[in-house]
Amino acid sequence: MAESENKTPSQTIDGNTLIAMCLSRAGVEKMFGVVGIPVTSLANRAVALGIRFISFHNEQSAGYAASAYGYLTRRPGILLTVSGPGCVHGLAGLSNAAVNAWPMVLISGSSEQGLTGRGDFQELDQIAAVKPFSKFSAKATDINKIPTCVFDVIDWALAGRPGGTYLDIPSDVLRQRVEESEAEKLITEALNSRNNDLIEKPKVSNSEIHKAVDLLRKAQRPLIVFGKGAAYARAENALSKLVESTGIPFLPTPMGKGLLSDTHELAATAARSLAIGKCDVALVVGARLNWLLHFGEPPKWSKDVKFILVDISKEEIELRNPCLGIVGDAKDVLETIHKEIKDDPFCLGKSHPWVESIKNKAKDNVAKMELQLVKDVVPFNFMTPMRIIRDAILGVGSPAPVLVSEGANTMDVGRSVLVQTEPRTRLDAGTWGTMGVGLGYCIAAAMAAPDRLVVAVEGDSGFGFSGMEVETLVRYQLPVVVIVFNNGGVYGGDRRNPEEITGPYKDDPAPTSFVPGAAYHTLVEAFGGKGYLAGTPDELKSALSESFSARKPTVINVTIDPYAGAESGRLQHKN
Repeated sequence: MAESENKTPSQTIDGNTLIAMCLSRAGVEKMFGVVGIPVTSLANRAVALGIRFISFHNEQSAGYAASAYGYLTRRPGILLTVSGPGCVHGLAGLSNAAVNAWPMVLISGSSEQGLTGRGDFQELDQIAAVKPFSKFSAKATDINKIPTCVFDVIDWALAGRPGGTYLDIPSDVLRQRVEESEAEKLITEALNSRNNDLIEKPKVSNSEIHKAVDLLRKAQRPLIVFGKGAAYARAENALSKLVESTGIPFLPTPMGKGLLSDTHELAATAARSLAIGKCDVALVVGARLNWLLHFGEPPKWSKDVKFILVDISKEEIELRNPCLGIVGDAKDVLETIHKEIKDDPFCLGKSHPWVESIKNKAKDNVAKMELQLVKDVVPFNFMTPMRIIRDAILGVGSPAPVLVSEGANTMDVGRSVLVQTEPRTRLDAGTWGTMGVGLGYCIAAAMAAPDRLVVAVEGDSGFGFSGMEVETLVRYQLPVVVIVFNNGGVYGGDRRNPEEITGPYKDDPAPTSFVPGAAYHTLVEAFGGKGYLAGTPDELKSALSESFSARKPTVINVTIDPYAGAESGRLQHKN
């Protein structure tokens, strides 16, 4: 039983310490969050046990960091929040993890159990609040239940299709105490009773592998499509072997870019419309047939295309009803397919009509884009600074920087122009098209890959969601360069037609407008970071060169012509 009064602190530990001990035993190395009543002590105890705690200004950004950290490391990102509104703010990150299928655990303090329903401080039924976004939720109603609850939420975050889970810790439980020897016993028992079946990968069916290989072998115009699920599975080597041995062109989703280099001769990104419109068999690995892939339906796809869908989730395959579904880990399935083909090899060859058509179309589209990129347009459009940024990033070499891309026009143009050459080096708005992820993702990337420079290319609207976190960059001295495309607002300032400018508040700024010429670069300078204002190619090149070399917290404020952009949302591909 938990002790409240009879033992001195030297003989016992409280709930805060027990949670921290469990997190440490579970292998947690980083935590993100905003502290306050009742979880400040929990954060301090975690730090004392060797867990690095990254403290944010806002739970939303901390949650986005936790979700991205889970994706980049394959270990659940941990978000710690206070009760009530803190938990609600944390739902941004938890929902982002759920939709993107990234492992994350939200841990929130909650109000006193004995005061439920009486209007306690920040009282909320948090289990109910997180339900739409949590794969599994647990409430530690007593200190003795803490170890089992902690290990359960971590294991469930990783089980099957990864996602977000929730741990609720009432204030009274955090204050409860238990003898140190009893705490060790509770942890050992919980560790020994963990359900290892939760995190076991499904066995790949040999018969389905045979069918997949037969479909690919007989295809006239095969295509391999892969997404961030394949990136999460660390499937790059298996993908490379399959592509090199079969000569099949490939198409990554935006966050699948870099698993195989964008510069690979079989990359179909610059011929996307042709590739998906004409392929007759598509092997789709770790990518969902959702809006990002036009639901796998005409007119973007051929009505006769046969999909081979590889996903860790049986439910996802049943939802999409492909020609062939294979439930399994992306890496395992690809390795098995390659092994099957290796026993009876086939290869399209460079002169195959399908391969030639993809290559020629991609070459033509790249050449057209380069004609736009080669021009130095001042005041800046989106193309000129994006080309300069692309060249600067490529100039870093390996390990390549992690690119964080956020915004409307900024992200759309960047997806076509910026080049990914290494796996898991692109983070963007993702499946949900979430704005506000930028600074949180930057911090997650700096924590997950400390050997890499992190470069954010953001619209001014996207930056505004989490701009205060530049102080967090400075406080932890993270190697992050934030490049803000400043065009004066959402899509670019006031885009209203004359007939829309009417009514009693017609003289107000447009709903899409921000303060013209906003000095975003001075924000980071207020905290001791480095800021640059760039409006010409030479100014931008100089700022990039200096900041990339320094690897210190930096904001580069790039002045963009407010009329250069356009309203955007869904993926638009004209190639």
